[in-house]
Amino acid sequence: MSYKEFIDKAKPEFEKAFKFFDGEIAKIRTSRASPALVEDITVDAFGSKFALKQLGAISTAQTNQIVIQPWDISYVEPIQKAISQSGLGMSSAVDKNVIRLSLPLLTEEYRQGLAKILGEKAEQCKQTIRRQREDVWNKIQDAQKEKKISEDDKFRGKDELQKLIDEYNEKIKNLVEKKKNELI
Repeated sequence: MSYKEFIDKAKPEFEKAFKFFDGEIAKIRTSRASPALVEDITVDAFGSKFALKQLGAISTAQTNQIVIQPWDISYVEPIQKAISQSGLGMSSAVDKNVIRLSLPLLTEEYRQGLAKILGEKAEQCKQTIRRQREDVWNKIQDAQKEKKISEDDKFRGKDELQKLIDEYNEKIKNLVEKKKNELI
């Protein structure tokens, strides 16, 4: 077994952590409306819990408005209740079979709070990747101790692993910068 196999096995885990981070920050509200803000809100309908995206079509009509078209008219009230309890601070209005959500303007204080949350989520993602890196490094070291790989391969593995970590840290940084620009 070579050090590359250990690294190749870890790549999907790094990617999974990054994709999770990407999904989490998509839920952070910016100055523009996005279906990702509300699609995972849990709606209690008929004694079962559903993600909002399972109960209707979600779209953006304007930059500050989200439109929800429930598949069934009976979903309107539970959806409206779930949105009001979500803490997103959106006002909703029912227009026939359509729910319109209006996003309030972002205050500077709210923007700073969102930037702080963004930083926390980025750090959580980096911690997950660091834990994965540590695990892979330990496996490489153990393989070298058991004489399955050479000492040179151990250090090549360490360098290659660090390059991979640097790539993911750069991707995280770029995503954070892009989101911060959307907050302006």
